[in-house]
Amino acid sequence: MSSGFAITSSENTGNYNGRITLFVVLSCIVASSGGFLFGYDIGVSGGVTAMSSFLNKFFPEVQKRTLNRTQGDNYCKFNSELLTLFTSSLYLSGLIASLFASMVTRKFGRRMSILIGGAVFLAGSGIGAAAVNLEMLILGRVLLGIGVGFTNQAIPVYLSELAPPQHRGAFNNGFEICVGLGILFANIVNYATQKIEGGWGWRVSLAMAALPSSFLFIGSIFLPETPNSIIQHTGDSQKAANLLKRIRGTDDIQAELDDIIAAANNSASKPFNTIFQPKYRPQLIMAIAIPNFQQLTGISLLGFYSPVLFRTTGFKESASLMLTFFTRIAASFSNIIVMGLVDRVGRRPLFLVGGVQMIVAEMVLGIVLATQLGDHGGMSEGYGFVVFIMVCVLVAGFSLSWGPFGWLVPSEVLSLETRSAGQSIAVVGSFASVFVFSQLLLAMLCRLKYSIFFFYAGLVFIMTVFVFLFLPEMKNVPLERIDQLWKEHWFWKKIVSDEVQTHANSETSNVDCK
Repeated sequence: MSSGFAITSSENTGNYNGRITLFVVLSCIVASSGGFLFGYDIGVSGGVTAMSSFLNKFFPEVQKRTLNRTQGDNYCKFNSELLTLFTSSLYLSGLIASLFASMVTRKFGRRMSILIGGAVFLAGSGIGAAAVNLEMLILGRVLLGIGVGFTNQAIPVYLSELAPPQHRGAFNNGFEICVGLGILFANIVNYATQKIEGGWGWRVSLAMAALPSSFLFIGSIFLPETPNSIIQHTGDSQKAANLLKRIRGTDDIQAELDDIIAAANNSASKPFNTIFQPKYRPQLIMAIAIPNFQQLTGISLLGFYSPVLFRTTGFKESASLMLTFFTRIAASFSNIIVMGLVDRVGRRPLFLVGGVQMIVAEMVLGIVLATQLGDHGGMSEGYGFVVFIMVCVLVAGFSLSWGPFGWLVPSEVLSLETRSAGQSIAVVGSFASVFVFSQLLLAMLCRLKYSIFFFYAGLVFIMTVFVFLFLPEMKNVPLERIDQLWKEHWFWKKIVSDEVQTHANSETSNVDCK
């Protein structure tokens, strides 16, 4: 029932039985490793762009500006269209690939999309590491983007469908934990490889992406399909029932199976048309808003360019990579906390706490950079460490809220009949935001300077208010019963109820005519 702006949901899982089984844990670990690919790419691209050998080979004009600390604007040294193209090409290709992934996920199952994503990512890592010119480097990034497009579209849905309803948040958060671990591992690799003499350390950093992609590709061969997917694209209820018994560790699965079959019976043959119907308006808005908002928090600035930011504030190349490593420790610690809290306290409280934490950190960063870092030269070591601490606070706040829930919420708000289309819309929106902002980010940093952090703080405030007003609590609610939350929400019930009433009137008119 409604209580203010929230929906209580603790009793919604009473009809489902089962426990956490080793089979489902291992399956979710393998699937979640796809997040490691995404995280490693974010971390490694930010790290290699801070390596002198990499810049000398592909972006020599940027390297010249970084070496001259007395000339050139501190905020503009890394402003390069080619460097931006290197960063953003992955997200453009991922955006397009996720649309094709939706069709594959729906017709052939979630596992097939994960398998394809791992294979293409593996090819991209090899081409990137062997690059001899900028064109070859960009080609490798494009293939990485296609791989990420497939995995990011399928994995959150896979985890949400396979996980026990009362632990769905924790299991789905495994994807974000793996993203964080991927970034952390990339930071370690970057710190080690930048010390390699001969200027080829960046090749090792790019080639190491083959390890997690190989693990995902091989592991996905042995992954089970989800019961939801089996029912949706084969209709084999007995096969789905057998799998449910195995992943739930009990024979008493009829209630959950009935809900899955009922949802599949409502499944549309054209999910992209279905999701735009008024009754699915709340799902569509959340599928668009939450992933886009995730990218508007300012995390992209730190994810791609935290080593660059630390170099801008006066730290040397090696120190900037080490400090970036410690920021990822803070993020990973927060991810672990979320895994233990998300299914106890819910999504909304963590969204709000993390949002406030991010706003404070971004305001302090803006003030310190405004008062202590001029257009030329550096800042004192003391204030440099203040910047480092605030970056840790910022990424920790993101990892408490928008980091994990940017993937979890879209995957669980969608009905089965719209899930493949909705998740593609979510991934496309996320990649589109990253692509646009990565195109603009360095130019924005050059023009807005320290004010860019005030800009992001304002956006996080707006997004936090949006969550408070419009996002119902989905803690412990089975996927097949999420629709009920919209009917009880103070705002969305007006839209959903109007559509239900319109549909009922239409059916009555048809009966009268007969």
